[in-house]
Formats: sequence, structure tokens, C-alpha cells
Amino acid sequence: MLHRGDCARTAIRHDFPMAKINWGILGTAKIAVNKVIPALQKSSLGAVVAIASRDAAKAGAVATQLGIPRAHDSYEALLADPGIDAVYIPLPNHLHVPWSLQALAAGKHVLCEKPIALHAREAAELAAAATKYPQLKIMEAFMYRFHPQWLRAREITAGGGIGELRAMHSHFSYWNVDPNNIRNQGAIGGGGMMDIGCYCVSFARWLYGTEPRRVLGLVEMDPAFGTDRLASGLLDFGRGTATFTCSTQLSPFQRANIFGTEGRLEIEIPCNAPPDKPTRLWHQRGATITEIAFEICDQYTLQADAFARAILNDTPVPTPLADAVGNMRTIEALLASARSGTWLTP
Repeated sequence: MLHRGDCARTAIRHDFPMAKINWGILGTAKIAVNKVIPALQKSSLGAVVAIASRDAAKAGAVATQLGIPRAHDSYEALLADPGIDAVYIPLPNHLHVPWSLQALAAGKHVLCEKPIALHAREAAELAAAATKYPQLKIMEAFMYRFHPQWLRAREITAGGGIGELRAMHSHFSYWNVDPNNIRNQGAIGGGGMMDIGCYCVSFARWLYGTEPRRVLGLVEMDPAFGTDRLASGLLDFGRGTATFTCSTQLSPFQRANIFGTEGRLEIEIPCNAPPDKPTRLWHQRGATITEIAFEICDQYTLQADAFARAILNDTPVPTPLADAVGNMRTIEALLASARSGTWLTP
């Protein structure tokens, strides 16, 4: 059987002074240039008006390439720009919290790339500091949660469409041995767990709707980079389990499988859902397998729209910082478990 999903967006109120969010981009990272900025430019609720780099020429080149009106030669200059309402932060992991704090202090809303911090303590410090700015919104950018395929999977699971959720497994890997790539630099938060394992942890916590009681990790480190190049984890949620494997040095692949007492779900491209091609998942209940295809949409645009609605309507962001702290605690416990060889409680 074949069903179709959709990318419908929730309507917003329009009784606010701002009709759109003016975005500033803090950095010229590849993900920003290739994915997030084009997605923000497709949003009906926002406009990209400025970009910053410590290299003025690079900021100017990207601004020209993507049609961004203003280029700043420092992050501080962008934060001082009065025409910016919100910033997107695609900087290396060790810079996420420091620049999120500076952005909040400058009166800007913050959408920060995952993982939100280098460790749980730092994430908790950011969450505590953010309470001093109740008028500002801040969110970790786990874009997959806004794609219709995951919303449908969560709806099916929560609605008993696979019976009782009892197990899930996810895999995410790619091949990258470039020593100059930030993902292979341990001192600034590189490694597979921080880059892609964070998705697998987030999948499980989101679907189970709670934190794991205990976790067990197994990690293989790269002797030259000092980063985890192959990591697996087992999360015990009491009523069920989640397992995953992530790697920066395996054949590129990703998949998520969700198992219940009466059925299962399989998501073909759980993380990097393409913005220009349909996606699909399979729902098996008993002997019947239904393929659900989703129309073309950009999960980064959907994320930007959701964040903009929270600003315009002054409502809570879809993913609060408490969730980001929980994810970091689990990642930290998995890495510590791998070192100790024992089960640990996040």
C-alpha cells in the first residue's frame, strides 16, 4: 500500500509589529552556505539580511554568492547590527555556548547548531543564563524533528500504530579522514558521537518521551585525531531499549528502525532528508506493509518557520534547552561508559 504525507505548515498570528524575522548568520560554515541559508531564504517568515566572518573577504564573497545584503568582518559587528532580530550559529562545537551567550546579551534570538555544547555542564550553564532573557528565544537546531516523516513516525508510535514501543535502532555513518576537518579535531568537540551520534540519541529520547535510566557505550578512538571514529550505544528506557552505531570512518549510510509489539517503522533517510526529492518510510502492522511517501520539502525551512513562529507569537520554542541538556547528559554518559566499561546513569 502507498500513502502520501504532506509538508503543511501551521498558520501564525499576524497581529504583531514584525511580519518577518531578520536573520544574521554567525559564520560561513559549509552547512550554513549549502543548506541553512538557502532554506532560510525560502521561508515566508524570515529574511537573511547579514552574514559575518572573521575573514572580511570571505563574508563578502558568501554575501555576494547568496544575495545577502550586508557582510560584517566580525561576529561582534553582526551582533551590534540593529537590523537583526535572530542569529543562526553554525560555528564549531566549542564556540556554540560562548557565542550564544554573546548573542543573547546583544538582544538577539538564537538558533544554534547541534550539539548545543561540549558537555552537559556547559549546556546547563547556557540554559541557566538564558533564563535572564525571557523575552528572547533560543533553540538547538535538530532539524529532523520538523520533517513530516518524523512527525508521522512519532504520531504512529504514540497512537499505538506499532503496538507498544519496545526497541529501536539507528545507524549514521560517513567517511572523513581529513585532519583539517573540524569533525576530526578532538579539542574543539569533534568525533562521531558529537557530530552524528547526537542524532541517534535524540531520536530515542524523543520517541520514548523520557530520559534513559542507564546507558552503555562502546567507542573506538582514532589514534591520530583523538576522536571517536566508531561508537555504539545501548540506552535502557525501562519499558524498552534503543541501540545505535555511528562512525566517521565507515561507508556512508543512515537508517532508523522502530519496533513495537504489533508492528514496526523504518525511515529511509532519517537525518539528511533531501530538500529536492521525496522521502519515504515504511509502516508494517501484522503482515501489511504500507509505504508512506512525503512530498518535497526542506526540513531546514520548516525548522526556521517553527522558530520564527515562536518569536512572532511569543510562544515557547518547539525544542527547549532542557531537551538539549538532556541530550548532552546522555552523550556524556555514553562516552564515560565506554571508558569505564560499565553501565552509567545520565
